[in-house]
Amino acid sequence: MMETTAPRHIDDLPGPSGAPLIGNLLQIETSRMHQQLEQWCREFGPFFKLQMGRRRLLIVGDHEAVASTLRDRPDGFKRTTRFEAVASEMGLKPGVFGANGEDWRRQRRMVMASFDPAHVRHYFPSLQKVAERLVGRWQAAARRGDAIDLQPDLMRYTVDTIAGLAFGAEVNTLESDGDVIQQHLDKIFPALVRRMLAPLPTWRLWPSRADRELKHGVEAVNEAVAQFIADARGRMAADPALRTHPTNLLEAMIAAADQPGSGITDLQVAGNVFTMLLAGEDTTANTIAWMIDLLWRHPAALQRATDEVRGLLGDTRCPSFDQLAQLDYVEACAHETMRLKPVAPILALQAERETRVGDVQVPTGTVVINLMRVDSVSDAHLSSASAFEPERWLAEGPAAAVAGNAKRISMPFGAGPRMCPGRYLALLEMKMAMAQLLNCFDITSVETPDGQPAREHLAFTMTPVGLRMRLRARG
Repeated sequence: MMETTAPRHIDDLPGPSGAPLIGNLLQIETSRMHQQLEQWCREFGPFFKLQMGRRRLLIVGDHEAVASTLRDRPDGFKRTTRFEAVASEMGLKPGVFGANGEDWRRQRRMVMASFDPAHVRHYFPSLQKVAERLVGRWQAAARRGDAIDLQPDLMRYTVDTIAGLAFGAEVNTLESDGDVIQQHLDKIFPALVRRMLAPLPTWRLWPSRADRELKHGVEAVNEAVAQFIADARGRMAADPALRTHPTNLLEAMIAAADQPGSGITDLQVAGNVFTMLLAGEDTTANTIAWMIDLLWRHPAALQRATDEVRGLLGDTRCPSFDQLAQLDYVEACAHETMRLKPVAPILALQAERETRVGDVQVPTGTVVINLMRVDSVSDAHLSSASAFEPERWLAEGPAAAVAGNAKRISMPFGAGPRMCPGRYLALLEMKMAMAQLLNCFDITSVETPDGQPAREHLAFTMTPVGLRMRLRARG
């Protein structure tokens, strides 16, 4: 008869010592919380506890336990009630990202239908148009000899892309330096994290200027979302064929939502439009910025990626859908970047029922914080784990097991039923931006103001701080 190991209880786990009553609350630095948790994981092991005031948290760094937790959604784990409360109070409309249970299942079907690869291919000309605008913006900077503030420019690229592909809207922040929707989006994720971790709701008692600006920003984005939906419904009323042959993701969502028995309301459609703007802007832009930085610091990889792009595209002005599919090394660079610099290095979930995570008994309602890259950068799981080696994603023959191991441990888009539905589009955006950069320009420098590697700043997603790039236009 097989013996079963008695589970450990959270109270019995190690963890950093804290202060009476508040526990570890004041030890957490929001902007580098992920690094603190990763360091404590190395110190206390893959399962440890934190006390945040009256809240007791389980922190998990073991990739197998993390994957098991992610797969046990939406029935076993959900977004935290604190996330739901803070998001609702901020005025964020509910979408598939924050939905739970049957509500999530209904929205997931709608969103997945709109992200079908065949649909994305149909919308591809919109991505090409935005990519050409990005090239134009960077050509102007190269002519002036200006350093490009990399992350904000890439945010403009991703906002314009998601607005065009998803909503059929010409936002065009790349050719505007005025008051653009991106400036409002930039405030939302950082505020969400700050409020989730705040010991007191100071924004209710003494709203600051930043709190007032946030309220205005959320209202502005909600107004833009309402206009996107109204415009789409207007087009579909004028041309009923768009219900069977949508020209963008929003039209596909509305067509799916309007099916009898869908259970989807316009509020939920709006929530998913909001989610696409918010998540589609931040995550993809940060990954491209990290990839450019890593390639610059690894000249051999940069040269191989450049040779692949230029050898394939030649004099082509903008890559086609089929050409992007052939950029295997560039895609490997994207996967290696996400392994080393996942834009979501921590993921907090709440147990819907009593369960076990690894060998730890988890009571109902417990918040479990999953650390997404601890094992991804550990030599115990991958050889040369801290090195930037895109080749590991291209391994063939006997070495294919190495690539498989990397894919199993690195989970930048999550795992299980709630894996990111936009992952296919995100990779397409990354490859397009890199193809245009490497084909149209020579990179002359990528640096930070202090000359040190870009600092990781956590504001819901993990952002590189201070990256600036200089280019020389080819031809």
